[in-house]
Amino acid sequence: MARIIPLSEGSFTVDGTKLFKPFNLATDKMQDRPQGSLLVEIQPFLVITDRDYILFDTGLGFRNDDGVLQIHQHLIDNGINPMEITKVLMSHLHKDHSGGVSAVDPVTGERTLTFPNATYYVNNEEMLYAMEHAGKSYHSEDIILLQQRDNVIFTSGNGTIDGYIHYELSGGHCPYHQVFLVDDGEDKVFFGGDEAPQLSQMKNRFVAKYDYDGKRAMELRQEYLERGRQEGWNFLFYHDVKTPTTTFE
Repeated sequence: MARIIPLSEGSFTVDGTKLFKPFNLATDKMQDRPQGSLLVEIQPFLVITDRDYILFDTGLGFRNDDGVLQIHQHLIDNGINPMEITKVLMSHLHKDHSGGVSAVDPVTGERTLTFPNATYYVNNEEMLYAMEHAGKSYHSEDIILLQQRDNVIFTSGNGTIDGYIHYELSGGHCPYHQVFLVDDGEDKVFFGGDEAPQLSQMKNRFVAKYDYDGKRAMELRQEYLERGRQEGWNFLFYHDVKTPTTTFE
């Protein structure tokens, strides 16, 4: 049976500047943030199966007050050595999902992949697109090592990893976004990245301005909801401030 561990980095607001500003749910007020701000959680996930320690996306790459990467500390707090991660599955390379792909050592200044013992899975076209469109949404310095290391597999289209992890090119939130379904024979765990980011977006039909193809993203959410309901998927919501995971009856 798969074990799911949310690795929340906290709640943030983000506006047209694409800057993620910490938001305290107990004390901060949305009306004090710039007009058009969105409230989101930044929440990678660890899924442990009989075969793998699978990390879904890598967060913002922030360090805590002790200088430790937040995502490493969250793993340690859950009894997991970051070096145990065997697979890092990237839905896409926007900075709030890929900031923790690599990190600079504060002592040596050397940049290394954050999970050196893992195999990273990244859509090939998304990698090329990210490097060509570096700026507010894509930070090339965080991801460029993916093109230079041997423990990175570049996917294309739809396929299967090790016979039980299925990926699909979805292309709604950004042109080469991909989603993942882990099916270990007992559980089915679905990670939709920013095409299934929050519970509310699964329940309500609307076209989001922040999606590359808003109509397609809306249709995909409905498709995933129906497939997940029929097949008993456990959904992982990267940006939901209240509900990290759920199933639909």
